[in-house]
Amino acid sequence: MTDDLDELRDLTRRFLAKELEPNQDLWSRQHAVDREFWNAAGAIGLLCISCPERYGGGGGTFAHEAVVIEEQARIADDCWAYNVHSTIVAHYINAYGSEEQKRRWLPGMARGELVGAIAMTEPGAGSDLQAIRTTAVRDGDHYVINGSKTFITNGTHCDLLIIAARTGEERGGKGLSLIVAETRGLRGFHRGRVLSKIGQHGQDTRELSFTDMRVPVANLLGEEGQGFGQLMAQLPQERLTIAVSAVAAAEHAVDLAVEYAKTRTAFGQQLLAFQNTRFVLAECRTEALALRTFVDHCIMRHLDGALDMATASMAKYLATDKQSEIIDRCLQIFGGYGYITEYPIARMYAGARVQRIYGGTNEIMKELIARSL
Repeated sequence: MTDDLDELRDLTRRFLAKELEPNQDLWSRQHAVDREFWNAAGAIGLLCISCPERYGGGGGTFAHEAVVIEEQARIADDCWAYNVHSTIVAHYINAYGSEEQKRRWLPGMARGELVGAIAMTEPGAGSDLQAIRTTAVRDGDHYVINGSKTFITNGTHCDLLIIAARTGEERGGKGLSLIVAETRGLRGFHRGRVLSKIGQHGQDTRELSFTDMRVPVANLLGEEGQGFGQLMAQLPQERLTIAVSAVAAAEHAVDLAVEYAKTRTAFGQQLLAFQNTRFVLAECRTEALALRTFVDHCIMRHLDGALDMATASMAKYLATDKQSEIIDRCLQIFGGYGYITEYPIARMYAGARVQRIYGGTNEIMKELIARSL
């Protein structure tokens, strides 16, 4: 942490308390944050915070991204998909976009005028990206894209959509490319149903489909056939992002349980007076601190450009496994109230489950780690 990061944490905390927390219930019911919220976040400089200043970003590092993600977790927010927009989509454009593409798209993303999403997962292709079937066939100066995607976060509001599509005949990952669709008024682009999920109800997670959708060839990121390699290169940061949110959520769950155990009584004494409660919380606090130490180590390696695929996979699987376990144990301390969704611990419990699935399932993470042995 530095003075700069401390100031960012304070700014983020005040912004979220004013603009996000009062709207969590509304956004959960409508399955999306208000579109204007993106503009508000951009206006104070929270979006694309680690992108270069010459493209409208904040000129920061992943450490700045981590601060915002942590502050979200510490208010049990699972509505605003900041990480997809700023930490994932913007970095694909910054890493692989041409100078013209970066100047055209990144400033709008930083201001919140353009909301970003990425379309990898398909109904028949989850963690196995080499099984993608969406096609992009070149026709003059355009690609004609056909296919469908599912589980797309920011699917309702996205103005920029990075699509993983097959541009070549090669099997596996060799024929994949990344193409950016500018969705406003785009013919052949269809937003499907909003998906009803166990948790994270405030995120606009949808199905998307493309029917003879024409996208300029100029919107290709990099070169044809590079898509799989681009995805693999960016996935360590995505997985570290998930780990950061997981450890912050685990820490917040312990804080909530400690506070509740100090104020709730049973059989004439505080819950915290019972040895079992004290031991459970002591174990959870210890595990959260150990997890924090490991994730901070991974953040430092990433800032040094040394975070490898296997270590990022370790962080993602371990952090999300422990997040679910710690939140579950803390929820038990709340008794029946832990099952009521007006209590943050209940929403955290439901929202944590998908952390072990997206970004590559934890079983895939173990496979990636095993390949490095």
